[in-house]
This record gives sequence, C-alpha cells and structure tokens, in this order.
Amino acid sequence: MATDKSLVTLLRALQTPSNDLDGSRLLNSAATLLTLLSNPLNVTLLASHILSAPAIWRNPDGIRTSIQVLSAFNAASIQKLEQDSPISSFTPYPAKEGLSKEVWVKAVVQGADDRSLRWKHMLLLGGLLLGFENQDRHGLPLALRRTLESAIVIAGNFALQDIGEDHGLDASTIALVLSNVSDILSNTERSRLNHDLLLPTIIRAMFFTKGGLDWGYFLGTMDSDIGQTTRNKFNWSPKSSTYHQVQRMASGPLVAALGSLSKLSAYCVENVKDSNLLFSMTSDLSAFSRSLSVQWRQNKLSEIDITEEVDFLHEESITSTMPLLWQVLKSVLFAIIIVQRSLLGRVLGDGKLQAAQAPIVAVQTLFTLRNMYFISSRLGNNAFSQYVFTYLTAVDILSRYPRQAETFLREVRPKTFGKVPDHPHERCCDLFFLNTAEHFTLALSPSTNEDLLIGAAKPYLEAGNDPKLVESFEAAHSVVLAVISNPQNSELTEKYLPFYVDVLFKAFPKSLSPPQFRLAVRTLVRVTSPPFPISSTQPLLPSTLLESVYTRAKDASAKHLPTLPNQAPTGGDSPLSEQAVLILTLIDSLPNVPNNVLEEWLPLTAGSVKMIKDREMFHVCRQRFWDMLSNGEMDVSRAAICVAWWNTRGGREILLYSHPPEENGAYMSGALQGDSKLSPTLNEKQVKQLLALLRSLGTPYKNQLVDDEIKVGYKST
Repeated sequence: MATDKSLVTLLRALQTPSNDLDGSRLLNSAATLLTLLSNPLNVTLLASHILSAPAIWRNPDGIRTSIQVLSAFNAASIQKLEQDSPISSFTPYPAKEGLSKEVWVKAVVQGADDRSLRWKHMLLLGGLLLGFENQDRHGLPLALRRTLESAIVIAGNFALQDIGEDHGLDASTIALVLSNVSDILSNTERSRLNHDLLLPTIIRAMFFTKGGLDWGYFLGTMDSDIGQTTRNKFNWSPKSSTYHQVQRMASGPLVAALGSLSKLSAYCVENVKDSNLLFSMTSDLSAFSRSLSVQWRQNKLSEIDITEEVDFLHEESITSTMPLLWQVLKSVLFAIIIVQRSLLGRVLGDGKLQAAQAPIVAVQTLFTLRNMYFISSRLGNNAFSQYVFTYLTAVDILSRYPRQAETFLREVRPKTFGKVPDHPHERCCDLFFLNTAEHFTLALSPSTNEDLLIGAAKPYLEAGNDPKLVESFEAAHSVVLAVISNPQNSELTEKYLPFYVDVLFKAFPKSLSPPQFRLAVRTLVRVTSPPFPISSTQPLLPSTLLESVYTRAKDASAKHLPTLPNQAPTGGDSPLSEQAVLILTLIDSLPNVPNNVLEEWLPLTAGSVKMIKDREMFHVCRQRFWDMLSNGEMDVSRAAICVAWWNTRGGREILLYSHPPEENGAYMSGALQGDSKLSPTLNEKQVKQLLALLRSLGTPYKNQLVDDEIKVGYKST
C-alpha cells in the first residue's frame, strides 16, 4: 500500500511543471520507486510518465535533462540487479519479494509507448542496457539482451528519420545514447544502424549545437573577461562568468563524451553508403576548425607566445584557468583526428573514392590540421600516432596531384610574405606551412620551389637567434634543404648554396640543434657530389664544405652544448660539445663524398677525433667512426677504400692508438709495435734460440736479413 500511495503522489508531481531542481529530485524518486513496485502495470505506467511528464520536459535543461533521464533508468536497472543477486549468508534480512528481473524489464520497456516521442524511447532502452550490461555485468539472459539491443537499434533508426531540421535536443540525445551503448551492442546489431543518417547527426551534435562546442564561440566570448593586471600581465580569473561557462561546457554530456562520440563517428565513416556524406563531413570539420582558429586569433591570449607565458600570464591563470581551457581544446583535437583518421583509411581502401575525391579529402584534412595547429603544436607533431598517420597520409595523397598541391600551398602561404609576422598565431600558421611544404618539393616546379618555398623560408633564416623562432628557424632550414636536395633544382642549388651555408654556420649552435646541423651538412655534401649535376661544374664543393667544418672544429668550444628553447633533449644520448658535433658531422659526411675525396679525408677525420679531450665524447666519436665503416653506410667502391686504409695505410693505428706508426720502421711482417703492451723484450739468449728454431724449420730465407729483422723487431738487448 505504501508504494501505491507513493506512486500516486509521484505521478501527480510529474504532471505539475517545476524547476530544474524539482525535476532532478522527482527523477531520483522515480528511479527508486521503479524497483519497489510489484505490479508490472504500475511499472509500465511510471516509466511512461517519466518519458512524457511536464515536470521534466516542459522546460528541459538541454541535453542535461536527457542525461538525467538516462541516468534514472540506469540507476533503477543497477538497483534491480542488486536486488536479484544472491543474498549473502550473513545478511540478517530475507530477500524482498517482487517482480523478477525479466518481468520487470519487459514492464519498463512497455512504457515506451505512443505518449512519448521515439527519441525519448532511446533513453529508456539505453538506460536499461547500460544498467544491466555495462562494465561486464551480464545481468540479462542472452535472449532478452539480444531483444533489447535490437529494440534500441530499431528505435534509433526510426528516431533518426524523425529528426527536425534544427537538429536540437532530439538529435543530441540520439547521438549521446548510441555513443554510450555502441560498445555494448553486438557487431550484428551495430551494423544495422542507419550510418548515413547517424554520421551527420553526431558531427552536428559534437561541434555545432549549444550543448556541444557551438562552433568554438567560447574562445571569442572569454576575451571580454581577460584583463591586464599590474606588470603587463594578463589574467583570466576563475571567478569570471566565461570561466564558469567553459567549466559548464567541459562537464556537459556531449563535450565529456567527445571520445565515445568520435569513435562512433569513425565507425559510421567506415560504413556509410553515400560517399557524398564524407565530403560534407570534411567540409563541416574544416568550417568548425576555421571558426575555432578565428575565435582564438581574436582572443588576447593568442598574443602571448608559448615561450613568454611565464612573463605575461598571471600566476592564477597559469595554475587555475588555462589548464582547463587547453584540456578542452586537446579533447577537441583528439576527436577530430579520430574521425579524420578513419576517413583517410577509407580513402586508401575504397577504390571508388581514390580517383576524383582523394585530393579533395586530403586538402580539407590539411586545412583542418592547419587551423588546429595552435593546439597540436603545443603537444608536438609526433605526440600521438593517430595524428602522425592522418597528417602524413593526407600529405602523401596530395603529393600525387601536383596542381592541387600547389594550389593548396598558395592558399596557406604566409600572409606577411617576405617578413616574420609579429603575431604568435600567424607565426604558428607559418610553421605549419614550412613543415608541410618540405614534403612537396618533388611535386612542385623549380620556379614554384624558389618563389613559394624559399621565399617563405628566407625571413626565418635571416631572423637570427630569436628564442621564439627556434622551431620556425629549423623548419625553414628543412625547407631549403629539401629544395636543394631535389635533383631537379640543380640551378637553385648553385644559386642558394652560398647563402645557405653561410646561414648554417652562423646559426650553429645558438639557433640550430646538433642533429639538424649534422643532417644539413651531410645532405649538402651528398647533393654536391656525383651523380648530382652540380658536381660536374663545381667539383671542389664537397672538399670545401669538409674543410670549413674541419677548420672550425680546431677552435671550437669543448664545453657541453645547452638545450635550445622548445627543444626536448634526446633521451639516451650523451651531451656533446660544439667540437664533438663538428667532428661527428665530418664522420657523417664521409659516406657521401667522391672516392678521391674519401681517400684524403679518412686520415684527417680519424685524426680529428683526437682533438677531443673529454673521454666520454671521445668514445662517442670513435664509436661513430667505427659504425660508419662497418654498418654498411659505404657503397662497394668506398668500402674497398676504407678496408685498404684500415689495414695497410695506418687507419687502425690512427683511430685506436695514440700515434700513427712510423712510415719507415724496420719491423718484420706481423711484428708488434714497440710501445704495445703485448710486445715482449727478449734477451740475447732468447733471440739466439728463436733464430735457431727458424733455421731448423728449413724455410728458405736470407739469414742475415731475417736475423736483422728479428733483432730489430724484438728489440734485442
């Protein structure tokens, strides 16, 4: 009787419109009462009222109301499962009689009737499925679980067909429920979803609705609350209204579920039948990322370079508000990358998409990545494998279409062409251009390489030792190096080589990292040696480059080089000095020089290793020299020169011992050097015994010559 009275009271309250707090309390009471009712008809009646009650749905709080209803059915299912679990032996109270689990589930499902819309039925079905089956609870018989899975798929497909043009609460609810139950559904039931209708619904719910990211407008609105405090520091206070708005958005159901939503979107991308939906999706993602980039550019925080945040950001912002903002932005980046990775995977595997649509998809993907680069640049380009795959796959696809590649590069070229921009966001976009452009040097004509790529790189090469431009400086070096190393650009190589070498030696080690410098010199030596065309007109260039490095190494500093700004130290490598890096550069270049130059520089390079006084760095250089000789870096002809130099021309002694051997030393073949620890000192009697032994062997030789060699070679006393 008590439950019946409670039911009547609750039903009366559900019919009365109320505020949000009253609606939440009513749902909590309804979840508890659902498990206590013993009449299936009452269970069905209460479930039906939950889906249609004015107290809940008259003024809903957006997607939060839907998640509260879903949670109510989920909590009721978990409570029912606990009631039906075996009672432990120490429980002092007997099990309460009530509806069986199967009867109760069927009674709740019958509450999804014509009094409520179909998209609300998914809240009921999804809550039951999550409560009984989520986290490997396996609370339902297999047949009933399969029936429930089929019911939610059918309800979802019907609900997708009934979505209004505004894509409001109904679309967001469908996307959220299906993303939560997708991992529970069997592969068969998941494949029955209407992917063509579901994909645009999820994309719109995530990125364009009020309950989701809403075009990224939160970045623009928060600018009004960013104020300048004393000492030229900016502060975004945790007490500001926009910070609370971002907090509410980050904790909202859609933003909090970006991971599961993006996974379901990726699954839909792989299974949609209408390929036009894929191109619409790429356009939508590009439009969202462009809006997000524009909003960030208009924000005062974008005026602060990442290297200057400590100097220009208030401590309260650094420790309290900014971590939340970047956490939200990183979640957005991850969600977009997951979807794009699936899209490019389908482009690679679907022959129908490769012919005409592949370059369109690649271009839109790169546009999106460029707009999001102010986020990904903070994480590092190789921060996670999904990003690397997406980026390199898009570049690889586009490089097969030179005309489209040139058009794309001209669209994303630096806005302030010919000089370094003042705004950090524009420098960030330039960095993306430089990092991307170096992959297209083979697909572009020499004139385009010169006008577009070298023209964009020169301002950063000439910028000097600005700590804010270290990454851009190295990216510009990579671009010029990629252009010069292209065999089609022999005229450009001859034209820009003096300028580039001058900048290269001025930049190291203050602005250019040791690996970048070693790679640059090694590449220059390779492109100036045969079979590159410039080697026929300028045959002395390899020797000149090596001579420049060798001369500088003589007077270079022996102190450990500091880590450059924005450069992560390489794990496992010993710290090196400028002198050690220069000598390693000489060693790296030897496999690329012509044979006659190799013969000249083998002893010079081996001898330069002895310039290093630090024992650890000395062993690093000596080991690198040995690896260069023995690990297959040389071709056949160069390897033959190295073997001859090592065995018969004193190479081993130069590298392994303190001094080279005497050229005219009177030693018997195979004799040990006098300063060797293995070289014995024989007395006169031992020498005579050795001579007698040799004569007794009957080996033909000239006695006096052998006697002299033995006496000299073994230092007879």
